[in-house]
Amino acid sequence: MKFLIINGPNLNLLGTREPEIYGRESLDEIMAAAADFAAENGIQFQWVQSHHEGVLIDAIQNASGQVDGLIINPAGYGHSSVAIRDALSAVGLPTVEVHLSNLAQREEFRHRTLTADVCVGQICGFGGHGYQLAIMALKKYIGG
Repeated sequence: MKFLIINGPNLNLLGTREPEIYGRESLDEIMAAAADFAAENGIQFQWVQSHHEGVLIDAIQNASGQVDGLIINPAGYGHSSVAIRDALSAVGLPTVEVHLSNLAQREEFRHRTLTADVCVGQICGFGGHGYQLAIMALKKYIGG
C-alpha cells in the first residue's frame, strides 16, 4: 500500500511557528515519525510540502494511478482553495485531511474547510500524531 502526504503552506515553519498552537516538532520530525509508523504497518509513502497552490494541485493530479490514497494538510488553503478541493474531487483517491490544531477551537473562519467534504475523513487536534492516525484510518478505509 502506498500513500502520498501533501503539506500546505507554512508547515515548513513547524517547531518555531506558534508552538503553543502547532507544537514544537518540525515537519521533518513529524514526517520521520510517520514514515517509521507507516513502515511498521507495511505502508510506503512519499511526502511533499509547498507554499504554492499549483505545486500542491500538480502533486494531487500526479498521484492518480501512483498511490492508493492521499493524506493532506492543506493548512490555510483548506479555508480558501476551491482549486485544491476540485483537484481532490477530480482524482477520486480516498483522502484524509489532517490539521495539527483543533479547528473548532480556533478562529471562526477556521471552523470549516472547503476540502473536508471531498475527503473520507478529517483528523484534527492531535498535533503531529494526527498523521499516524490518518495513516491507520486510510489503511482501514482502503481495506488493508
